[in-house]
Amino acid sequence: MKSRFDKTYWENKYLNNKTGWDIGYISTPIKEYTNQLKNKNISILIPGAGNGHEVEYLYHQGFKNITVIDIAEIPLKNLAEKIPDFPKENLINQDFFDHNNTYDLIIEQTFFCALDPHFRSNYVTKMKSLLKKGGKLVGLLFDFELTNEGPPFGGSKDEYLTLFSKLFNIKTLEKSHNSIKPRKEREFFFIFERK
Repeated sequence: MKSRFDKTYWENKYLNNKTGWDIGYISTPIKEYTNQLKNKNISILIPGAGNGHEVEYLYHQGFKNITVIDIAEIPLKNLAEKIPDFPKENLINQDFFDHNNTYDLIIEQTFFCALDPHFRSNYVTKMKSLLKKGGKLVGLLFDFELTNEGPPFGGSKDEYLTLFSKLFNIKTLEKSHNSIKPRKEREFFFIFERK
C-alpha cells in the first residue's frame, strides 16, 4: 500500500516552510525522560526526526550512538549543518519501513501522527522488529479524535492499547503532565517495551 504522504509531500513541506509541528527545541517530556538515562552508549533511533531537535540535544548530552531516519532530505542536510561532527552515515534518507537494524531505544516525536492511519499496524510491527528484545519505544502520542483531517492524525488511549499491547509491554501510557502549552491535555507520554 502506497501512502499519499510520500517523499515529495514531505520535501514540499520543508521547501515551503510548512513545518508547524516543529517547536524549535526538544519537547519537555522527551527531554526529562532522556535526562534520567545513565547509559550514554545505548543505540537510539529517531525516525521522522525532521529538524532533529531531539537529536541535537541528545548528541550534546553525550549520546553518540544515534541514528536518524527521514524520508525528506532537507531536514537531514539541516541537521548535518547544525551538528558538523555528527556521523553522516547515521543520517539516513530512507522510508522508515525500509530500514533494517536494531536499537535499544526508539524515540517517537510527531512521527506516528504523521503517517497515514492505514499504516498504524505496520508501524507497530516495524517498531518491534527495530528494537532489541527488552528495547523501548518512548515518546508522545496525540490524544484527540482520529479523523481524515491531517497530518497530524489523532488517536485515543484505547486505540493505542489495542494497537501496541500484542507486541509490547505497556509500561506507561498516561496524559503528559509537562507538554508544551499548545499540546497541553492533548498528548500521552508513553513507554512501551518490546516483548
